[in-house]
Amino acid sequence: MQPSKVTSLARTISATHTKHHTSLRRFSEEHQESRISAGEAFTSLLAPLRATTTMFAVHRMAASHTLSSSVLVSSPSSSRAPLFPALSAAKRLVSPVPRRFPASGLVGSGARSKKWSGVSWVRCAVATESARSASTSQTESLEETQKGEEEGIVLPTNESSDGLLRIRHTCAHVMAMAVQKLFPDAKVTIGPWIDNGFYYDFDMEPLTDRDLKRIKKEMDRIIGKNLPLLREEVSRDEAQRRITEMKETYKMEILESIKDEPITIYHIGNEWWDLCAGPHVESTGKINRKAVELESVAGAYWRGDEKRPMLQRIYGTAWENEEQLKAYLHFKGEAKRRDHRRIGQDLDLFSIQEEAGGGLVFWHPKGAIIRHIIEDSWKRIHMEHGYDLLYTPHVARAHLWKTSGHLDFYKENMYDQMNIEDDLYQLRPMNCPYHILVYKRKRHSYRDFPIRVAELGTVYRYELSGSLHGLFRVRGFTQDDAHIFCLEDQIRGEIRGVLDLTERILLQFGFSKYEVNLSTRPEKAVGDDDIWDKATTALREALDDKGWSYQIDEGGGAFYGPKIDLKIKDALGRKWQCSTIQIDFNLPQRFDITYVDSNSEKKRPIMIHRAVLGSLERFFGVLIEHYAGDFPLWLSPIQARILPVTDNQLEFCNEVTRKLKENGVRAEVCHGERLPKLIRNAEKQKIPLMAVVGPKEVETGTVTVRSRFGGELGSITIDDFIYRITKASENRTLF
Repeated sequence: MQPSKVTSLARTISATHTKHHTSLRRFSEEHQESRISAGEAFTSLLAPLRATTTMFAVHRMAASHTLSSSVLVSSPSSSRAPLFPALSAAKRLVSPVPRRFPASGLVGSGARSKKWSGVSWVRCAVATESARSASTSQTESLEETQKGEEEGIVLPTNESSDGLLRIRHTCAHVMAMAVQKLFPDAKVTIGPWIDNGFYYDFDMEPLTDRDLKRIKKEMDRIIGKNLPLLREEVSRDEAQRRITEMKETYKMEILESIKDEPITIYHIGNEWWDLCAGPHVESTGKINRKAVELESVAGAYWRGDEKRPMLQRIYGTAWENEEQLKAYLHFKGEAKRRDHRRIGQDLDLFSIQEEAGGGLVFWHPKGAIIRHIIEDSWKRIHMEHGYDLLYTPHVARAHLWKTSGHLDFYKENMYDQMNIEDDLYQLRPMNCPYHILVYKRKRHSYRDFPIRVAELGTVYRYELSGSLHGLFRVRGFTQDDAHIFCLEDQIRGEIRGVLDLTERILLQFGFSKYEVNLSTRPEKAVGDDDIWDKATTALREALDDKGWSYQIDEGGGAFYGPKIDLKIKDALGRKWQCSTIQIDFNLPQRFDITYVDSNSEKKRPIMIHRAVLGSLERFFGVLIEHYAGDFPLWLSPIQARILPVTDNQLEFCNEVTRKLKENGVRAEVCHGERLPKLIRNAEKQKIPLMAVVGPKEVETGTVTVRSRFGGELGSITIDDFIYRITKASENRTLF
């Protein structure tokens, strides 16, 4: 079928849907007092729309221009007539936007690396089979949806495609050249390539969207001239002479920071040049102008210093071809749809109240319920794995942070001290020193090990206001912190235990694919070679025992010990730094913690820092975007919304809600509007279950149920409704 015909058919479907929606409203008004069930009412009205389910698929195809026969398959037949066929069809075909275009190549599984469409897929650790078997049905459903979607265009990265990196770097230069042609007074600073494109900072008047269009047009002209990129080596004196002649003060500062010689310059033809080490494409004609787009303008301080001038930063994206650009824009649009800041506001989950201060999170009732569920599960699993829970103060004497070294090495990220009764106190930036003090409260024997303590501890860190970003970058946050004190020969077993615990926690939230890195000793480090070798070997062997593929980051460890970092992959294929396992040789020495060995001699224990979720705030933001706010039943703040056809059924609805709450189900009644609007509002609020109550439901003691994830379920008794919700919540499965 031709796209034009598909679009025409789609318009016909849309008109038909509008007609039946009007009939729905009229029908609801006429039958508010009738003695029929809610399910019968909707079934009799919407039966004609069931025939258009396949046509809705065509409507979806017209929007995406993806003419796939699989899209035309109707939903499975059921012995029960669907309660809301039109809404169900719309949800199936419109709501989930396919992840056909991952943000990175991280779509492989297992230890093998695949190649497809000329792009290498990054190695990715996958949850072990035994652990995955405990994963939820909804998670499996999400992953099934993603199968095949990953078979679309796999976007290359700067790491996987040297050609793409060169294109992006050259685009930054071409953009700077275009800006200075259009705005001769603009001063250039730096213009690097970044993950999805490039940017360049300019000292100039604020730019508008209209200016961006002019700049892009000038870039296209430069690209079309196919000007060569020429590398030149000059002396420092010559570079200074040229920069002085052009009055580029920022470039002079950059030149002063370059220590190596000779100084390299890249020319675009004989029209423009910049200090640069490369690399670049051979000529501007190697750039596909249809694969380049200027995205936005933002303010940025020179050198990231708020005391320096505010510059105009222009962001752009560049790809190898037009198809990749379209794929990226699709991904970008989906990421915008999932933005946790917008969803958090729409679903009333959290807020940042500027009156209280930036970067400080207010958890609203619905968001607080989800946090409670996460915390409750976290605590239960940790206790099952042999951890003791702690609660420690939010402030401490400044002397403690001097002992830990934070005041010497981390002071710029800490808040100012408070003078209390002539003693200085400080808000804590980390929990580690507190856990060490708990360890030091008594004498320990080698028989006591391992000792595992865990805390959901709130910490406070100073961040520049310009760097704050929703839940992802805040000033006060709760870490899921834990510390293990153990013997050298226990490291491997303890690390393996942490890996198992991490997998168990992440799997319940639907995260089964990870990127794992093992970071080894840097050039400057504390601790002798022997203990570093033993610790690094223990981490490596624990990962091998687990069966996860991982990459070695040689020299990437902290100065005080080797570590394992784990990034999770979300529904869009984005990677999020989440879990960290860090061995520490520094703090045990600073705090002089010891134990008595089998020979009655004092020895220093091994200390392991670890976090699974990182911070609750940031993890919650990731969860919101992973599910697009459409949380699974067990995690949803409201699991069921009870909807009366008229207020005559309100008393019965209140009784149903009371029973649900008594049995641990999070439920609420919603009324005061016509039923169609109540249903639409529940859909917008992403409520997993809707229970509609009409006169017949009151008479029979039932409710008519629709599940967002399971479709229409017909009428069921109240007791059965409660049982199925509680079992689904316990088992992390669909209703």
